[in-house]
Amino acid sequence: MSIRLKLLRKKMGVTLEALANTSGLTKSYLSKVERGLSTPSISTALKLARALHVNVEELFNDAPSDLDGYSLVRSNNQPLLANGEHGSKYALLAHQVSDRNLLPFLVFPPFEFAGTAFKEHVGEEFLFVHEGSVEVDFLNESVVLERGDALHFNAQKSHRLRSVGEAQAQLLVVVHSKEATSD
Repeated sequence: MSIRLKLLRKKMGVTLEALANTSGLTKSYLSKVERGLSTPSISTALKLARALHVNVEELFNDAPSDLDGYSLVRSNNQPLLANGEHGSKYALLAHQVSDRNLLPFLVFPPFEFAGTAFKEHVGEEFLFVHEGSVEVDFLNESVVLERGDALHFNAQKSHRLRSVGEAQAQLLVVVHSKEATSD
């Protein structure tokens, strides 16, 4: 994502400082992302996409959009992204296609909440536990999900995830990212 963010920002004539102000992120953090020293979480990527007025996929993929096409990501070609700050890893499960609003990811949450900030973003989130167990912390309530369990919630509700048990949890996460429009 580092090269793509810088290219998009420069193409749009946006300075790091302006992007920091618009996205609510710090200039130093954005610089680290552009240099490949940090990988943003899903909610941070959504903030960056909104600030740049692009689909979040454009931050990760520079392939041209195909209005009539589909996205196929083979299991052996899922780009795995690590978030060194928080210990989570995730893989994109779709490429940019048209003007779609669903963003599917495969998420491997860390085993500890330590250093993991609560996230919130516009839209909805759907979690399906593919492997292992996961704890979803909603500030004042925690939910433990086991393999095969699913959870759907308003993504503006503060949340964070962690793997629980012996095995690394693996989740299918689908984010609906379309912002509400006002008339």
